Amino acid sequence: MEEPIFFTSGKLRIEGMIATASSTRAAIITHPHPLYGGDMDNPVVTALQRAYSRQGFSTLRFNFRGVGESRGRYDDGTGERQDVAAALALMTDRGMTSIDLAGYSFGSWVNTGLSTGFQRMLMVSPPVAFMSFDPPAPIPTLHLIVTGGQDEIAPAHMISTYKNQWNPAAIFEVLPDADHFYTGFIKNLQDAITAHI
Repeated sequence: MEEPIFFTSGKLRIEGMIATASSTRAAIITHPHPLYGGDMDNPVVTALQRAYSRQGFSTLRFNFRGVGESRGRYDDGTGERQDVAAALALMTDRGMTSIDLAGYSFGSWVNTGLSTGFQRMLMVSPPVAFMSFDPPAPIPTLHLIVTGGQDEIAPAHMISTYKNQWNPAAIFEVLPDADHFYTGFIKNLQDAITAHI
């Protein structure tokens, strides 16, 4: 069962939902773009939470600064990366020793700015046609990428090129008929995530 939680990122109070299923394994899940209505209750974010919960992970999803009850305001990725670092510190302080960092769309872009404090990274629809991922530095922790075959914001052909530079060994799943929002394909996405974690 998820429970509300508040934690601090710098001087800001951040709102989240936490579920404790494991004392060592956890997933932190980041949401899509705040300026386009993204928040921790997004259907893709909650599908990620359910997939991890199904596999026995503790989970934390949270609202970036300026979203919902989280204080502050949108900070073009810089402050949001501080929010992710604070979430990682929270879970580490709670004894989690194996942490996945999973992001959807903007959340996956934010996550690429961090390189420590977690063991694996998962990307759902990294918005390579919408936001700059250049230069595409290696991401040795990258474990899984999922996108939709009809996703114009995270096109599979562009992601494939980036993947070769991020981590050629990462698993890459394409749901052929899904768009960026996984309309009608949320369960398929959840199943794909579950199969690889």
